[in-house]
Parts: sequence; C-alpha cells; structure tokens
Amino acid sequence: MTPLRRQRFILVGLLVLGVSVALGLALLALRENINLFFSPTQVKAGEAPQQANFRLGGMVVEGSVQRPDADLSVEFVLTDTVEQVTVTYKGFLPDLFREGQGIVAQGMLNSNGIFEAKQVLAKHDENYMPPEVADALKKAKEMGLK
Repeated sequence: MTPLRRQRFILVGLLVLGVSVALGLALLALRENINLFFSPTQVKAGEAPQQANFRLGGMVVEGSVQRPDADLSVEFVLTDTVEQVTVTYKGFLPDLFREGQGIVAQGMLNSNGIFEAKQVLAKHDENYMPPEVADALKKAKEMGLK
C-alpha cells in the first residue's frame, strides 16, 4: 500500500468514526429527553415506565381535588372515563385548572402507584382539549363499549 493510499484510508476511517460518535451522542441525548404520553388506562395496565418521567392526561374527577396541608400541596384524581389515577402536585396550579377539566401532568409514578407531578398544564379556552387527552378519552370510551 502506497503512503498516499494509506493516508486516505486513515482519513476515511477517522471520518467514519467521528460521524458514528456524533450520531451516537445525538441519539443518546434524544432518548433521554423523550417525554411519552400515557392515559390512566395505560398507567393502570402497567404500560407506563417506572421511575421515568412521562406525561399523564385526562379529566380531573369532580370532587377529587384535595389540599391535605396548609402548604401548596394538592391531590386530585385523573380519569379517562375507564380508569383513574391519583395525582399529587406541590406548587401553584394554573389559573384554568378546575374539576371536570382536561389537563396534562408531567412527572413520574412513585412506588405506591401515585403519579407525582412536577408540572400541570390546563387547557387555555373553553373549546380546547389537549390532543393527547382527547385521543385517550376516545380510545377509553371505545374500550369501555367493547
């Protein structure tokens, strides 16, 4: 092998290695930042990841909002009309949060099966419902009819 050919071979090899490392790092970063959506039915079925962040969406059950302490803690129940999941949250709730409202909460399940939310998002007007919540409610209704 001539020195020029060897030099080109090494250069191409280093280029392929560099692209592979960059692609691997990009995929790793994307995997860590993926935030999947689950409905209460999927959570109860065990499809939601344990000890990993995900989004949970549904309707706040009427009469389920409780404030156990004098601090900013709140506990409520989310439903997709088939299953229910208890959610705890510590912080200020959005102004539009209320019972019977569609919401999306971001957080993780604890060992007791209670969803510990880090963020709660409520709809922004009377006609809007997050698409994930609307789809989950539709699927749950279809499953309940079968």
